[in-house]
Amino acid sequence: MPARRNWRAAREEDHRRMKMAVLRIYAELNDFLPAERRQAPFSRAFGPGTSVKDLIEGAGVPHTEVDLILANGVPVDFSYLVRDGDRISAYPVFESLDIGPIARLRPRPLREPRFILDTHLGRLARYLRMLGFDALYRNDYRDDELARVSAVGQRILLTRDAGLLKRAVVTRGYWVRETDVRRQLAEVVVRFDLAASVAPFQRCLRCNGRLEPVEKEVVAGRLPPMVRLQHREFQRCPDCDRIYWKGSHYRRMRQWVDLMLARNLTA
Repeated sequence: MPARRNWRAAREEDHRRMKMAVLRIYAELNDFLPAERRQAPFSRAFGPGTSVKDLIEGAGVPHTEVDLILANGVPVDFSYLVRDGDRISAYPVFESLDIGPIARLRPRPLREPRFILDTHLGRLARYLRMLGFDALYRNDYRDDELARVSAVGQRILLTRDAGLLKRAVVTRGYWVRETDVRRQLAEVVVRFDLAASVAPFQRCLRCNGRLEPVEKEVVAGRLPPMVRLQHREFQRCPDCDRIYWKGSHYRRMRQWVDLMLARNLTA
C-alpha cells in the first residue's frame, strides 16, 4: 500500500509540474499536423526544462523544416526553454519574404547543393543526378548512416520519413511531400531554388560519378551496332565505366527537363 501511495503522489507531482504553451504552426509546416490542429493555435503540455525544439518536434514538426520561431512575438533559437503560458509560433523557410535582421534558424545554404536520399527515394536520386546534382543513394542505408553522412558531408537529407529529420545531428533536411517521382523532382527544384544551377546529363545515373568525354574508338567494341553507326559523341563514368550517348531516351528527357525548368523559372 505505501508503494502505491508513493506512485500516486509522484504522478500527481508530475502533473502539477506540467505547464502549458500555445503553439501555432504556419504554412506548409501544417503538413506534419493532424487535420484538427492545422491552421489554428493549439495547446501543448510540457515539463520542466523543455526546449522549444522539443516542443515543436513533439507536435510532429521536424526542426529541419523550421526557419523562424517566435516566443510571444520575439525571435528565439531552438535552445529556448519554454515557459508556462508562452505563445509559440513556428514558420517554414521564407521563399519570397525578406525577414531582414531576424536571425534564421537554418544553416546558410550550401554553395553547391549536395544531397543524400533515403531508401524510398532511389528514382528521385537518379533524376537529381540527371540534372547534374550530387545525390548519394544506397538501398541499404540505415537511418543512423543517413544522419551521419548528412551531417559530416554537409549534405541535404531528402526523406519520406519525417521522424528521421528529428535526429539532433541532422541540420539540413527536407521531407518530400509528393509521391510521383517527377513531381518530387519539381518539388525539390522549387524548394531549394535549383533551377539556375541545373547542368543536365553530367553525372552517372547509376553511381553518381561525374561523366567524362571518351573517344568513340576507345569504346567502339562495347557499343550496339546501330549506336556505333549513328553516334559520334560519348561519355563514360570513370567510377563504374558505364557509357552514355545521346539517343532517343536522351532527347525525350532533355525535352522534359527544358519544359520543367521553363515552368519553374517563370513561376
